[in-house]
Amino acid sequence: MIRQDFNRVDPKRRNVLDHRKKQFAEPAFKESQYPHRLNFYATPPTADITLEQFEQWAIDRLRILAELEACSFRNKSPAETAQHMKPLLDKYLPLDANSSSSTQITAQRQKDHYSHFILRLAFASTKELRQRFTRVETMLFRLRFGADDTRERHAFVQSLNLDWEIVSDEEKRKYQSELLSTITYTVGKKTTHASIDEETFCKVDWTRVPDLVEQRRVFLHAGKAYVPSKEQQSLVVTEFTARLERALELTARALPRLDEDDRLTPILNHLSKNFVAPDANYTGSATAVDGAEITARNIDNLAQHFPMCMSHLHRSLRRDAHLKHNGRLQYSLFLKGIGLSLDESLLFWRQSFSKITEDTFNKEYRYNVRHVYGDVGGDSNRRGGGYSPYSCQKILTEHAPGPGEAHGCPYRHFNMENLAALLQSTGVTDRAVLQGVKEDKDKQKFHLACNRVFEHVHKNEIKRAKDDGIMTQAQLDTIIHPNEYFKRSFLLKQMGGIKQQPQDSDVKMEG
Repeated sequence: MIRQDFNRVDPKRRNVLDHRKKQFAEPAFKESQYPHRLNFYATPPTADITLEQFEQWAIDRLRILAELEACSFRNKSPAETAQHMKPLLDKYLPLDANSSSSTQITAQRQKDHYSHFILRLAFASTKELRQRFTRVETMLFRLRFGADDTRERHAFVQSLNLDWEIVSDEEKRKYQSELLSTITYTVGKKTTHASIDEETFCKVDWTRVPDLVEQRRVFLHAGKAYVPSKEQQSLVVTEFTARLERALELTARALPRLDEDDRLTPILNHLSKNFVAPDANYTGSATAVDGAEITARNIDNLAQHFPMCMSHLHRSLRRDAHLKHNGRLQYSLFLKGIGLSLDESLLFWRQSFSKITEDTFNKEYRYNVRHVYGDVGGDSNRRGGGYSPYSCQKILTEHAPGPGEAHGCPYRHFNMENLAALLQSTGVTDRAVLQGVKEDKDKQKFHLACNRVFEHVHKNEIKRAKDDGIMTQAQLDTIIHPNEYFKRSFLLKQMGGIKQQPQDSDVKMEG
């Protein structure tokens, strides 16, 4: 006889088995409140958002983080970074203060909250991604903290309940001369002495403010740093970084459970790839370059304005009179993007493939060129005018070149010896530039290495463009698309055509 209670599980034993799954079982909805503009992102969001919002919010934040990293790469000062980032933040990730009259405060802070946690999921998988994410998120927090309203910033810091020990009046009098030196500063020939009685100091372990210790901006005694109120930003930023590092470690452990959701995993993978270089879509309306003769016979002359990836393809084509499929596709789309028409493209490829007969070209290659332009193929391809030119991100992350292939990104796919030889063959011989490129390559900042070379090759024209006000600083920063490289190079070399160009950037993020 089978006992009826054979399959019963002891409740205590069941609890032991399921303890690791409790936090993932049924997340309870809790409406997020945003009393402050700043956020330590301590509590994950639980409300529902659409998949479109999930991806677009993350892409917008990624654009901001990538631009901040580029500012760091260019050694911009805090003031220069703030000036450069303001229009981008207003466009992609606005965050108004409580004192503003904006009706979008809650929506803005919700987007900021969710986008941070989405990217936290995308970049928690490896140590390198976690470190980069922590670094750029800290840069963003520091930028916002410095720009925040004084009263609101103070209220935010008070809400954190940080374990700072407030220095008593008695202790302030005891170390009056030492503390006074930390709040005395000189501007020009004028020295300003603050009042010890009016200043608030907190006392923390010196290891929490190593930057202030290094710059001798705090008083040290018995292993403690006495931090004046004007320097407490360093404490808050350090605390933000430490908490984020710990949170990312926990997120990394929880990531395997996300594999069960086939809706989110592809999006997160795409976002993590975008951290190699921001993705961009070069729009068809932005391809025309005033003054450029985009014809088959003029490609050799225009090649001086090509980025290294396309220059290498062009040289390989001229040397071998042939390119393999991926190289032809990458180069065809680039030429289409700079304004080469279908008829001129067919002429260019026919003349370039000089070792084959007309019949062979028509049978094996002509259809592919027409397909790139949307002249043949599926309905969606024709309606969209063919395929879009490859962005830096796509070139960096898809179809790595194999033997006999010339596509890809030289900064990523060449070893340093071959890359240096290629750069030197194009006239880049400056040792500092080559060393900078090596460092960028070692850090996997390939698109920034390309920008470094661009700035070196065009340094005189860039200086003139800035001095004459022909191009704004925003238009000269962080190229993330080969076609943008060509357009900017051509315009800088043809200074007379710059004034007619629109002021908005021609590159926009993909949705």
